[in-house]
Amino acid sequence: MTSAVASPKPAVLTADSVTSSLREMILKGRLSIGVQLKQEALAKQFGVSRIPVREALKRLEAEGLIEHTANAGSVVASKSTQDLLETLDIRIALETRALKVAVPRMTKADIKAAKEIITRYDGSDSPLEWTELNLEFHLCLYRACGRPRLLKMIEDIVRSINIHLRAHQSSTVGRKSPQTEHKSILKACAAGDVDLAVSLLEQHIEHTQRALLDAESRP
Repeated sequence: MTSAVASPKPAVLTADSVTSSLREMILKGRLSIGVQLKQEALAKQFGVSRIPVREALKRLEAEGLIEHTANAGSVVASKSTQDLLETLDIRIALETRALKVAVPRMTKADIKAAKEIITRYDGSDSPLEWTELNLEFHLCLYRACGRPRLLKMIEDIVRSINIHLRAHQSSTVGRKSPQTEHKSILKACAAGDVDLAVSLLEQHIEHTQRALLDAESRP
């Protein structure tokens, strides 16, 4: 008689894995700003007890992605305009450093890959896709810096701010101006002009700051 083979038990999720899953859901916009995060519902969704969920919420609160309110409990955090402007300043510091190191190391394949992202960007009519392609383009430029921790930090910061920028700015801002700036940055990179590429990148992010302030001043 052949004995039945027991199916392997699914892996039990830890606080680390619950934290990672919730972080990704927030950063990619699957959990919107202000959404209430109930421990019981999350524990059921992930198939765990409340303990790893409670720990995950504490970690994400420390990261600024979640805030605790007296009335609603844990919710996906919102950020003020001042918070966003400061985060964009941090982006300038990190990204200009990454680009400064990357440009002398860029290969023809790096430039080609960045051009292909721009072509996909030009052919897309989806504002949500523009957001992802924008990040993909920037990371493509910085990858040659060879600083994986710096790249991960940049990606996390960009993703964390995108959800809030979408709430403050209309998607009708479009792609024409950012794309023109992307092409100018890439041209400077291809020419090996570090100073020009870094200067153009700084101006590019500063334009986002100005757009944010303009959106805030509208009635």
